[in-house]
Amino acid sequence: MTGAARSHVVAVVAFDGVQLLDVTGPAEVFTTANGYGGRYDVRIVSVTGEDVRTSGGIRLGVEGTPDSLPGRLGTLLVPGRRDWRRAVDDAALTSGVRDLAERSRRVASVCAGAFVLAEAGLLNGRRAATHWRLAGELAAAYPAVTVESDPLFVRDGPVITSAGITAGMDLALSLVEEDLGADPARDTARELVVFMARPGGQSQFSARLRPRGAAHPAVRAAMDAVSADPGGAHSPAALARRGKVSARHLSRLFRGETGLTPAQYVESVRLEAAQALLASGTDPVEAVADGAGFGSAETMRRAFQQTLGVSPTHYRARFRTTAAPSAAADPGMRS
Repeated sequence: MTGAARSHVVAVVAFDGVQLLDVTGPAEVFTTANGYGGRYDVRIVSVTGEDVRTSGGIRLGVEGTPDSLPGRLGTLLVPGRRDWRRAVDDAALTSGVRDLAERSRRVASVCAGAFVLAEAGLLNGRRAATHWRLAGELAAAYPAVTVESDPLFVRDGPVITSAGITAGMDLALSLVEEDLGADPARDTARELVVFMARPGGQSQFSARLRPRGAAHPAVRAAMDAVSADPGGAHSPAALARRGKVSARHLSRLFRGETGLTPAQYVESVRLEAAQALLASGTDPVEAVADGAGFGSAETMRRAFQQTLGVSPTHYRARFRTTAAPSAAADPGMRS
């Protein structure tokens, strides 16, 4: 879009029960980016042309119906509502979204907005993301969609779907970067005082939160040990000794409770530790790899590429926190 004379129209389709931040979060990203070279024209519409009542009871004003929009749109954004069935049962809504998609260069959804896209047939044969709590429901209701439950957002061709609530801002920042480049996206994130745009492949929730959901004491003991010291020696045998079970039995328990092997869990925690070190510090990549437990920079690089799709160096350059050094050094202040 750089150098383009015309505005990039972002059409947001609102409806009763919509989650407010699904609408206002991305809208704020796009309008803030206008201060850094963007030409975004954000238009909020409803199929009836009437204002809507959000999930929190706040009235949200709209500019009119989809017919009030220009013939060609840059981005169509569909937010969600907690009771997604009410949204997909609205034939006028799904029909309106389908028609707008045909006029749009790209289509995006936030959280349960993926259900509206799926009902409109826009996700058939595509990969998609939604809030992790809803991933199973999306897969069951729309078997033609390949649902990915973990990423913050997923892009499949011109369709981008994101996880819950604040992930919509990550999605919007990624689109700003696509349109304007990395520097304007960083400036936008800094202006909004948010973490630099997280890569779409990043997990929706921290690996270190998972031990709370483990039922078997052997699994909890192993996970607690890894979370407390990501850089420690956590071989399958060592973790099994902590749980007072055999390595084979621990592996079966891990798979049953987390869907991961012990080694995969260790790598996920180390990856998260390395991300925090890269984002908040200035240590060389080799030192970060050692501190996070990877052993070598090359091993860490492979883990970053396979999971996040970027190298550690690229991650640091693109996703460094904008917090002041004193705040960044405080774990409680990390985004």
